[in-house]
Amino acid sequence: MKITVQKSVIENMLVHTQPFLEKKDSSQITSHVYLNALNSILIIKATDNEMGLSMETGNVDIHENGNITANGKKFLDIVKILKDGEINLEVRNEILYISQSHSKFKLPTFSHNEFPTFPNYQNKPRILINSQALIESLKKITPSIDANNPKFELNGALIDVKQESINFASTDTRRLSVVNIENKSSVEIAIILPRKAIVEIQKLFFNDLEMYYDETHLIIHSQYYTFFTKLINGKFPEYSRIIPKEISKSLLLPKANMIDSIKQITTISTDVKLTFLSNSILFESLSDDNIEAKTEINFDTGFKEPFTIAINSRYLLDFLNNINSSEFTLGLNDPKLPFVLSDNNFKTIVMPIVM
Repeated sequence: MKITVQKSVIENMLVHTQPFLEKKDSSQITSHVYLNALNSILIIKATDNEMGLSMETGNVDIHENGNITANGKKFLDIVKILKDGEINLEVRNEILYISQSHSKFKLPTFSHNEFPTFPNYQNKPRILINSQALIESLKKITPSIDANNPKFELNGALIDVKQESINFASTDTRRLSVVNIENKSSVEIAIILPRKAIVEIQKLFFNDLEMYYDETHLIIHSQYYTFFTKLINGKFPEYSRIIPKEISKSLLLPKANMIDSIKQITTISTDVKLTFLSNSILFESLSDDNIEAKTEINFDTGFKEPFTIAINSRYLLDFLNNINSSEFTLGLNDPKLPFVLSDNNFKTIVMPIVM
């Protein structure tokens, strides 16, 4: 293999591979990126066996076709310190030589035949979905995904495809986030994506994507990227049962004022007590120390008697930071029962703190 490529092109591709590399054990081939130069196209792949990314570019001069692997982190470190302009990559005797002007580097390689194969999206069933709706929905439910839960299915998010809609759901057992979008589908399928994969999808894709699946993988293909992730094997909780069927009191609240008030309290405590009076909402800190924070906003709640709930402020801020509206709906029942935060097709159901 012998190619010439602009630093900006190869650096951008190598940056995208980093989340997909094995970081702890450089003796593993999954710590390497795979390069395939063929005719006028350069393909670079990376995978940690749980998820993978393949990219291609035509912005390259290929003098000799070939395949090679090289340590992905070291490769990027070398490219970063070179100057803007053309970089030469050449393989001789199973060694990758990287050169630019008077600067020369070499990296050992592994056999490219040992590099893991990627699942093929061709001839697999497709999930038809608007690209922007997919990314926005995943962004909204990401904060509610659990971490290191012994129930593996809770360490990911559910994509529940129905014939007339798609539901996205995640829960950390203290809150449940659900986004519902209208969508026509000829199949019904429920798959669970790992949190790490969901985060990378949001970084990589913006529009014009195609989404495919089989029993073990989800594959997303666009003009420049092909991404895959293993699915989490398990049964996601029956999320529809957690959403309250009836709400005794609904309030349409101002987003900006609520965020400002809650952030004042969080200087002292992450746990906040909200008291709804007839003409105002009182915010107070819940702290074991002899420290207190308190603020209030004027608002006609319609309550004749004070109504108090205690919440983890992060749950409320995560919801508010993921909506575009200037107002949102708070649905209340009993102070000890879950309450509902709503904005159009996005809901977060939160368990209050029992005082």
